[in-house]
Amino acid sequence: MIPANRAEEREGTRVIEVDVVDGVGVVRLVHGKVNALDLELCRAIERTMRELDDPEGSVRAVVVTGTGRAFSAGVDLKRVVDGGAAYVKEFLPALGGAFRSVFDLGRPVVAAVNGHAIAGGCVLAAACDHRVMASGTGRIGVPELRVGVPFPYPALEIMRFALGPVRARQVILDGANHEPDEALALGLVDELSDPDALVDRALAVADRMATDVPADTFRYTKAQFRQEANERLDRVAEPATVELWTTAAADGRIRAFMDRTMGSRGQ
Repeated sequence: MIPANRAEEREGTRVIEVDVVDGVGVVRLVHGKVNALDLELCRAIERTMRELDDPEGSVRAVVVTGTGRAFSAGVDLKRVVDGGAAYVKEFLPALGGAFRSVFDLGRPVVAAVNGHAIAGGCVLAAACDHRVMASGTGRIGVPELRVGVPFPYPALEIMRFALGPVRARQVILDGANHEPDEALALGLVDELSDPDALVDRALAVADRMATDVPADTFRYTKAQFRQEANERLDRVAEPATVELWTTAAADGRIRAFMDRTMGSRGQ
């Protein structure tokens, strides 16, 4: 059972806040300036989503959002570089677990994309059933290949599910980040909202989805839609992905991307 207000912490610092508004769980990422995805945040996301998916719980739907200028600016690349092989081996399964916990959640899940949703942040939004993005200066996209690392398979499957195979291939190979209007045209988001009304709009969509369809019917239908993707995911092991991320952390390509795009910050 999720309490009306709770927080997930990392070393005494909150990384996630959860509030329940009229039966809708609002999951807010509050991890640093840009909600970079690291081992602790990924684990907190998975724990939170699994708890919210309790069929006996009182939460009818979920809204996922961020804080400040970012929904999530993606993987904390500095942690990857500094942690090397040992960190990558632990982190990639946690990242996949976070994505799948959103993707598989049996209740309606709506992303309120309040700002930048880059790489893993874009995948996190894509794992939701509906995506509302704030108009303005935020960007969304999947530049993983430009970083020099391959997509973890859960991310690839989620992008393919959200966009279809042709558009997913185009967006992934292009690696660009897109303004809100472009994102809407590409299907990366489903609608745009005034920033001040973003969470309210996401709450309204989540409430409608939870009200219009009986909960057991929604859960079953959502599982039907995802069955083939999840069967593929359950069959795949990714030693080559771990190896390539480890190589990229060691050979300087991730550091070079960080230097080109954001100085010493993570992705």
